Amino acid sequence: MKLHNCPLLLTTLLVALLSGWCTRDETPKPENKVTALVNELKSTAPKRLPAGMSEEVTFFPTYGYREGNGWNINVRGWVHQNRSHLNKIVTKLMTALVTVKDKCDSAEMTNFQSRSNDFEDDDKSLEKVIIKFDSDPDAKLYEFNNRSDANGIVELDLTLTDDRAKQLLASEKSANGWLTYSAVSDEHTGRGRIRLIEPDGVSLISDIDDTIKVTDIPAGKDTVLRNTFCRDFKSLPEMAKSYSDLGDVPVHYVSGGPQQMFGPLYDFLIIEPGGFPEGTFHLNFFPKNFLSADTRRLAVGGFKSTFDHKVEEITKLMKRFPRRQFILIGDSGEVDPEVYKKIRSERPEQVKEIRIRDLINDADPNANPYRLEGMVVIKVDPVVCVAEDHFKGLSEKLKEIDPANTYRRNTAPPCGG
Repeated sequence: MKLHNCPLLLTTLLVALLSGWCTRDETPKPENKVTALVNELKSTAPKRLPAGMSEEVTFFPTYGYREGNGWNINVRGWVHQNRSHLNKIVTKLMTALVTVKDKCDSAEMTNFQSRSNDFEDDDKSLEKVIIKFDSDPDAKLYEFNNRSDANGIVELDLTLTDDRAKQLLASEKSANGWLTYSAVSDEHTGRGRIRLIEPDGVSLISDIDDTIKVTDIPAGKDTVLRNTFCRDFKSLPEMAKSYSDLGDVPVHYVSGGPQQMFGPLYDFLIIEPGGFPEGTFHLNFFPKNFLSADTRRLAVGGFKSTFDHKVEEITKLMKRFPRRQFILIGDSGEVDPEVYKKIRSERPEQVKEIRIRDLINDADPNANPYRLEGMVVIKVDPVVCVAEDHFKGLSEKLKEIDPANTYRRNTAPPCGG
């Protein structure tokens, strides 16, 4: 890739990756109860390991499900490394982009660099990854199925007998099914988590942007970029409290956002100070090979990519836990209501409840209340303004999903109006 092509590609990448295209350019208001709620909702999840000079293996938190007398687990990792020889060039380029576009001010550049690091990293191919469970009395090593592919992705289909799982849970003193493992292969650093989930019970599936973290997707890409890369993240503590009130239920964070944002999201939402319960993460895979079909698909169709990704991941979860019921929580700013409606129509016995933060006031009788029928509506005040491009894109996608209804301009204020 020639360097002079980078600005267009990187701009497209940053915009396309954000699981949405807009937000209002408004500084979030402080909340008096945030500190108290965060202190109450401290997580016991482990921090990520610093990579240092090693190649980092980002392991995405996953789950195990029972089959016969054992547990099936799919472990997924991403092997990557800081581009030390290109880092100064890439950093200067990306800094110039946001400075020119007035996204980040000088005080926000630390946030920008820490959140853009993984986008700049070099995907490491042909790496052999080996892991070991922490405190394993047998010190058994598990080698991944194949070496990492061109995008640095490795996968391990792991099976544990019930006795082996009990041994590991006891050795780690785990009371809720979580197991911790670490990379032990040469020059690799990484820590991962697996939750063994029983066949019966209630689980929670949650969106991320505008459901538990302020992104304001409907209002315009400039503010999305600022909220994602520049400003301090802001969680929604009242949502964290509602999750905590459900007790120790398994949580699955299913988002259309890119996997390269996992680290900052995990650090903020789970470790501190977001206050949300530890859960598995199911982010959208975005290869950094700019000529790949997946990259072109994401660049031209955020709504379609998000819709398809969420339907696929949620359906997979429900098929693997056919006796569990699920609470589905999202927002009205994108296509969560439509995703959850489709899931409910196909697997009604497994959908216990749908909750939607009505970000753009579609529940208003003069707007689009049909979108939220049969759902628990969580009112948002103030509602988020809607950019014309976002309204047009959402309208087109909803018309494709539900031709019988016409999506009208909702009662949220237009951005800049």
